[in-house]
Amino acid sequence: MSEQHPRTEQRPQTEQHPRTTGRLYGVGLGPGDPSLMTLRAVETIAAADVVAYHSARHGRSIARSIAERHLRPDHIEERLVYPVTTETTDHPGGYRAAMEEFYEEAAARLAAHLDAGRTVAVLAEGDPLFYSSYMHMHKRLAHRYPTEVVPGVTSVSAAAARLGEPLVEAEEVLTILPGTLPEEELAARLAATDSAVVMKLGRTFPAVRSALERAGRLEEARYVERATMSGERTGRLADIDPESVPYFSVAVLPSRVGTEPEPAASGEVVIVGLGPAGPLWLTPEARGALAAAQDVVGYSTYVDRVPVRPGQRRHPSDNKVESERAEFALDLARQGRRVAVVSSGDPGVFAMATAVLEVASEDPYREIPVRVVPGMTAAHAAAARAGAPLGHDYAVVSLSDRLKPWEVIAERLRAAAAADLVLALYNPGSRSRLWQVGKARELLLEHRTPETPVVLARDVGGPEESVRVIRLGELDPAQVDMRTLLIVGSTQTRAVRRGAAGTEEITWTPRRYPER
Repeated sequence: MSEQHPRTEQRPQTEQHPRTTGRLYGVGLGPGDPSLMTLRAVETIAAADVVAYHSARHGRSIARSIAERHLRPDHIEERLVYPVTTETTDHPGGYRAAMEEFYEEAAARLAAHLDAGRTVAVLAEGDPLFYSSYMHMHKRLAHRYPTEVVPGVTSVSAAAARLGEPLVEAEEVLTILPGTLPEEELAARLAATDSAVVMKLGRTFPAVRSALERAGRLEEARYVERATMSGERTGRLADIDPESVPYFSVAVLPSRVGTEPEPAASGEVVIVGLGPAGPLWLTPEARGALAAAQDVVGYSTYVDRVPVRPGQRRHPSDNKVESERAEFALDLARQGRRVAVVSSGDPGVFAMATAVLEVASEDPYREIPVRVVPGMTAAHAAAARAGAPLGHDYAVVSLSDRLKPWEVIAERLRAAAAADLVLALYNPGSRSRLWQVGKARELLLEHRTPETPVVLARDVGGPEESVRVIRLGELDPAQVDMRTLLIVGSTQTRAVRRGAAGTEEITWTPRRYPER
């Protein structure tokens, strides 16, 4: 290495790395245009004794063709020929075993040069540590020899540059996916992210296209083939003939910042469950529905949980105007807008799905498309925190008497308790409504012992989360508010202390019920 260009080694030379051995380089060549190789890559190749590169059995190597002008006649060239690419193999261990055997043999060939004191440069298209074959050599050799990785321009950056569109901006998230993932997994991840690049197309293109369509993002998708190389092609992915797609192509979902969602042919209302709290409880489908919406409608507390997106209108309102909110959302949809009505938890459980569908079942809204995107329910979230109290049959009851008489609530509590069902109690109390909790406790004690486990779960998933297991006889209405959910066990529900000190108490309800 030239004294004019000193480099800091990535690994200090120790007894494992004697100075008599050669040095291994993983050299990123960039996306294909030789002029996009870095100066460091050119210097490294020039200083190497051995230049190694992978190729298929036809012998042509894209990596070698990119670096060809920098190869010398006295370079020792090691061509690492894959025994199999996409075709089948007669190896007794199948494709994976055939490739593992190949990588071991290739690493042994390079190790022989390194042991002889030769510098080895392994060429890699793009970046050596980004979906590259070099990584298989790195994992087998880097712990044995001094190693340096020379980064290169990735195909992701090249594709964005050739499209001339921003890839990510501000707080957007970029997701990079292999097209070899199952279609449903691709659709979920594409729906949930802002920007995306899908690699490894070729034979996977039909499934990738279908996944984009299922995620509602096909119209945004762009296609880039052989970026910066001869034969480059770009365009709308929806217009590409699947039979014409090679392996060296990518699908791109560019940045959404500054782009108004395209007007819909007809509007729709999507009722979205946000889960009990925070982004960890949001499903990929829900993320996608929120991102695709032109308008977000809901109770102000829930609208505030939706990330702000440029060009998206937000319509917060009070918690007690559900019918008016539903009508407002449907009117927006009649104007051709894509509207997301948001609910905490699951929108079909004491939430906005019923309110919207009730209004949508009347004129003039009958023809407006309405769909429901489910969310994690508060009962399930609380149960998970406490163990598995809902492991057997259970009933869900709201203690709020704002929309139904207390006499109906009491009748249902008695019936559920007599049937020995676990009870998940929503809306148990508020600052102005505490007596229902005390009355419910009295009713349940007619069928349960005072030692019955009760999960007292408040603000599950939120910053003030508190989950405790108490006993039914200890249930104090003063401990309960509108952010609390109660799970009252059946006669079979168990509360067990665990952990070395016995400080952790969990609840669970057996799946088997004893014969009478």
